[in-house]
Amino acid sequence: MANTKDLENKKEFVFGRENYKFLIIGLGLILAGLILMVGGGSDDPDVFSYSLFNFQRLTLAPILIIAGFVVEFYAIMKRPKK
Repeated sequence: MANTKDLENKKEFVFGRENYKFLIIGLGLILAGLILMVGGGSDDPDVFSYSLFNFQRLTLAPILIIAGFVVEFYAIMKRPKK
């Protein structure tokens, strides 16, 4: 009788430990991509700033965001080891 109560009281997480690590890594990549997109504007509205169109904002940041979503998808779909 005591063994069945122990099994019923034992709570398990939806994902395994490794899945949660990948979820955190994916969120970090998405956050890094969004941070890289910030800025580049001009204080004076009459002056156009060409720094809006640099490599960091047009190429690197979107790649990081997409990579973050790929890692998130992998973390959700990966089966935990038993």
